[in-house]
Amino acid sequence: MTAEVETDPTQGAALSGTELAAVRADFPLLTRTLREGRPLVYLDSGATSQKPDVVIDAEQDFYTQRNAAVHRGAHQLAEEATEAFEAARAQVASFVGAEEDELIWTTNATAGINLVAYAIGNATAGRGGEAARRFALAPGDEIVVTESEHHANLVPWQELAARTGAVLRWIGVHDDGRLRTDQLATVVTMRTRVLAFTHASNVTGAVTDVAPFVARAREVGALTVLDACQSVPHLPVNFRELGVDFAAFSGHKMLGPTGVGALYGRRELLEALPPVTTGGSMVEVVTMETTTFMRPPHRFEAGTMMVAQAIGMGAAASYLAELGMDAVAAHEAVLARAMLDAVASVPHVRVVGPLDTANRLATVSFVVDGVHSHDVGQVLDDAGVAVRVGHHCAQPLHRRFGVTATARASASVYTTLEEIEVFREALAGVRAFFGLDDGRATT
Repeated sequence: MTAEVETDPTQGAALSGTELAAVRADFPLLTRTLREGRPLVYLDSGATSQKPDVVIDAEQDFYTQRNAAVHRGAHQLAEEATEAFEAARAQVASFVGAEEDELIWTTNATAGINLVAYAIGNATAGRGGEAARRFALAPGDEIVVTESEHHANLVPWQELAARTGAVLRWIGVHDDGRLRTDQLATVVTMRTRVLAFTHASNVTGAVTDVAPFVARAREVGALTVLDACQSVPHLPVNFRELGVDFAAFSGHKMLGPTGVGALYGRRELLEALPPVTTGGSMVEVVTMETTTFMRPPHRFEAGTMMVAQAIGMGAAASYLAELGMDAVAAHEAVLARAMLDAVASVPHVRVVGPLDTANRLATVSFVVDGVHSHDVGQVLDDAGVAVRVGHHCAQPLHRRFGVTATARASASVYTTLEEIEVFREALAGVRAFFGLDDGRATT
């Protein structure tokens, strides 16, 4: 039976129990049972979300009814495929507050961030003409990231710095895992050309206050690049209102397919940015000597695109929009409180991240004293609870907190309070399983 989810008055109306039951009915995999007949408790949505029927059906409909190459054929199937592909772009763009020509399809968010980094590298090498000179880096210019970044928003900037002679700097985190905005004035200087930062940490769940980052970047004339992988599936997000220059997010974390993501870029910047991947579908005129390129977004979409996946991502965006992201955020705020309380009730378990629910996702990383995170994950898995274990592609952040790995429970719109209780009971038995104590939870 599904519990009634209370409304958090600071977040707006959360999903009712009836609404939540209807949502769960849309996700076929949630009905699975695991070993020994245990029902699945899926708390690994921060890694990848489950998919509703509308997403699965959208992909199947494309393959069974209109499968064709987009932007190429003149026959009816090609026209229908192209229409569906571009309609999906419009759906996703609208979902994040962008215009259609400001949204580029990518294979994932990592590819989107790399696209920006390599395009800046191409501009530095003189590609793109006069319009692209604004992006060129010189030795001693600075690229600023944060200590909280996923490797996808760190390693590409390390590589760009190495190729161009730029200097990589970073903003630290407080002991509760929140970014040190007090360092913006000193770390982001007049030499800073790029400021790349996460909208929400995939480890701590902390949500970044974007405004001071954008304000400081504008003061010094730096570009802002936002990793929005963890925010777009869980919070109302409007990139235009946030004021960022670029933002990357993935389909598979927002109830959509794997193999597809999107990069948002302000129109005037995309117009000036040189391409990275070149070949078919992104060109205007090609001779044996030279080539001219199409306008964005197609300039950055070389070759055959992931058409079915993009259509599935569009369906996911429409599904979330219909639920209402205010309601999704309110539901997950209740889950965040329940998850933090669950972990706090178990002795010898420490949360890595904020202990309050303000500006926080329902993503809780934790350490069990005396037990490696991989072993924690195994015990929870035996109880039917799926969590993520390891460094979550954020080794510097784990190093900041003196640990090599954590276990992470992450919820989504389909998660229930009953599942959080199953998680709590399983977590309470971890240390006892290894003979460390009786594992009983405190009241």
